[in-house]
Amino acid sequence: MRPLPGRWVYHRVQDAGGFVRFDDVRLPPTTQGLHYGTGAFEGIRAHGGADGGRMHLFRVRDHYLRFLRSCRLLRIEVGLSADELTDLTVDLLRRNGDTGDVYVRPLAYKLGLLPGTPPGVGLGGISEAVTIVASRLGAYTPPGGVRCLISSWRRPSRAAVPVQAKITGGYVNSALAVEDARAAGYDDAILLNDAGQVAEASTANVFAVRGGTLLTPPADADILPGITRDTVLALAADLGMAVAEQPLHPADLLLADEVFLTGTGVGVTPVIEINGRPIGAGRPGPVTSRLVARYRQVVRAEREDTRRWLTPVKPGVPDGSRGEPVERPASKERA
Repeated sequence: MRPLPGRWVYHRVQDAGGFVRFDDVRLPPTTQGLHYGTGAFEGIRAHGGADGGRMHLFRVRDHYLRFLRSCRLLRIEVGLSADELTDLTVDLLRRNGDTGDVYVRPLAYKLGLLPGTPPGVGLGGISEAVTIVASRLGAYTPPGGVRCLISSWRRPSRAAVPVQAKITGGYVNSALAVEDARAAGYDDAILLNDAGQVAEASTANVFAVRGGTLLTPPADADILPGITRDTVLALAADLGMAVAEQPLHPADLLLADEVFLTGTGVGVTPVIEINGRPIGAGRPGPVTSRLVARYRQVVRAEREDTRRWLTPVKPGVPDGSRGEPVERPASKERA
């Protein structure tokens, strides 16, 4: 994600802040979230419509509801509801004049010790900040599929880290796994849980296809139950595909007819090789290809039956976007 200098971002510290330029955001080196990973985030996509039609945010409210749940775990008071965060995001995209594919990153984090709070690791007595950044970003996985390595790093147990939430500190595990995979010539890593079962890829959920049935690890396999995962489960049901949530082992992936990843960033991405072994025919299979096509139709607003997942971003520049930073009052509804 590479925000361009000069673009608008939303930046709020405690109850003060609003829209400011990216270049004007400053964080002190004592930021607690930087030191201890005490932050929560989301990844949200907006897609341009087919043939240059109106941009839509995909399942943005669902993302913000999860964002607020993650924040509650860390005792971060966002001060805004999911609907207010959605409105701010629409406003942000309009201020930046975005019309094509965009990646939105909301981040809430612990900032600095309040008076009377002793130094050290903790969650109480620390100020908070919320920042929302939007970057123009299209597809970042090869259309022909990705090659994955089963990582020697294990996915953290939910008994150690709340893996069902998007907590910033937990993603050092993904960074280590991806670094090893790329150093070995692969595109991504697949992590196992402590039981030796398939958990998920670095930032995506994993599906296998066997005999026409979709298989995916259950929610208690130390996965983040992804919003794109949930979308694919719904789309598969609409297409009449059989689905089973069940524990998977590495051999289940190696022997599968097809394997694919799902996530906000990757969308629906075929896996064509794992640990140097081709999956199926070593190219995207028919089930995966069908889901890739249907998912694209959904996010590009080409289907009326899934418009409930889309939030339109009307073209035009909102008032105040070319002048001074705009401050928004705090909501009475807390996360």
